[in-house]
Amino acid sequence: MYSTIGRIAARALETQVIAGAMGNWLNQLQPGGSVYQSWSMTASASGYGLNEAPRGAVGHWLQIQNGAIGNYQLVVPSTWNFGPRCSADKPRPVESALVGSPVVDPKRPVEILRTIHSFDPCIACAVHVIDPQEDRTYTIRVV
Repeated sequence: MYSTIGRIAARALETQVIAGAMGNWLNQLQPGGSVYQSWSMTASASGYGLNEAPRGAVGHWLQIQNGAIGNYQLVVPSTWNFGPRCSADKPRPVESALVGSPVVDPKRPVEILRTIHSFDPCIACAVHVIDPQEDRTYTIRVV
């Protein structure tokens, strides 16, 4: 079901599966257990993490230099779904989904909005920093 309704239905079914699994996950928690483990930053290292998120593929790349983060790159699903065409001129998923979409009223193209919303675009992101020693959270704004 490569369609707007297919993406919405898949999200609803996944939500039901996750809700069914949550009871088992809750039973695996050990009350009173440690939730924080101290560690020290290495002088230099690099790594990456690739995962499948509800919106699509997500990738993190990290370099540690002189005991601090030297470079961090995050590529989110909206980048893959909404980005420009690749070097082979292949359209991204949103563009592919919009091509040939019928629009009943061009002055109110709700069909286009429904298709775009079905990809659940994530444009703004947040980073939460928690200091366990001070029991304080920080808000960091990048301009």
